[in-house]
Amino acid sequence: MTISLPRRALLSATAGGAFAASRPAGAQSGSDWPNQPIRMVLPYAAGGATDVIGRLLSDTLSQRLPQRVVVENRTGAGGNIGAASVARARPDGATFLFTNTAHAVNRALYARLDYDPAKDLTPVTVLAEGPMVVLVPNSTPTRTFAEFAEHVRAKPGDFGYGSTGTGGMLQLAALLVTRAAGLRMQEIPYRGGAPAAQDLIAGRIEMLVDAGVTGFPLAKSGQVRALAVTSAERSTLMPDVPTMAELGYPEATVSVWQVVLAPTGTPAQILGRMQQEIAGILGDGPLRSRFMDLGAERIVASTPDQARAYVEAEMARWERVLRDAGINPQ
Repeated sequence: MTISLPRRALLSATAGGAFAASRPAGAQSGSDWPNQPIRMVLPYAAGGATDVIGRLLSDTLSQRLPQRVVVENRTGAGGNIGAASVARARPDGATFLFTNTAHAVNRALYARLDYDPAKDLTPVTVLAEGPMVVLVPNSTPTRTFAEFAEHVRAKPGDFGYGSTGTGGMLQLAALLVTRAAGLRMQEIPYRGGAPAAQDLIAGRIEMLVDAGVTGFPLAKSGQVRALAVTSAERSTLMPDVPTMAELGYPEATVSVWQVVLAPTGTPAQILGRMQQEIAGILGDGPLRSRFMDLGAERIVASTPDQARAYVEAEMARWERVLRDAGINPQ
């Protein structure tokens, strides 16, 4: 369901908070924003799911706003290098972070960070939710997840799955899948989802749990084989592919979501105006359709207050997941 509120409601929902009180002298106000180019930091490599959606959003915002939205890929450390750069940026409405579910995991996964994901970054809006999809190369002699699981269990530790490193969604989703099914596989880290997908196509790795945004097109084109999705229900884009829950692994249910964040202290009016622009883009029109085509099962477009509550709940959930899985902060 798309959440689209009038401008007055958006501003009243966030006005009077600590953001306005802490706005530095000389910063943009809501009325004159944006009066300079906007930097949208993407903390993952070009070509991956987060990059694809972030660029689509930034390009469309550039057409709506009086200033251009410039994409900057700052990769590494499971998205933390890019996130830290935004956390340290001036809270003047000129810098935003576009990231995914991994943002909710980092505080529980890393013992030492250069920033506090909960305190130093403020959610602007959660855009959409979608499933992950379990992919295998066409060279794998298995047609179902049950067959694949037997294939892997026969040679524990011999097969590898692709990830984007510690804290990335490709790693986290793969951990849930392998732990639920009792599979012992090697993690093969990549700098982004795109190079991992290329190695999967070539048969150099045996599994990739990818976001639907990039994974569904690969499977639909016949380049790889989709064995399962991680959503609670089957995807409308590939309805013949079963869910992990259907296969007997409900603990491997996970959705990937996208969020825009700003440095804490960014004026509430700017947060509200940015959310309003994004909600307008996702409310109707070509970008909404494009997101749905790419695998977004639910468009959210939440207000800043709703986004904050959503992200806080996800942080608490992933802390429990990692603790129950015996994964300690590194």
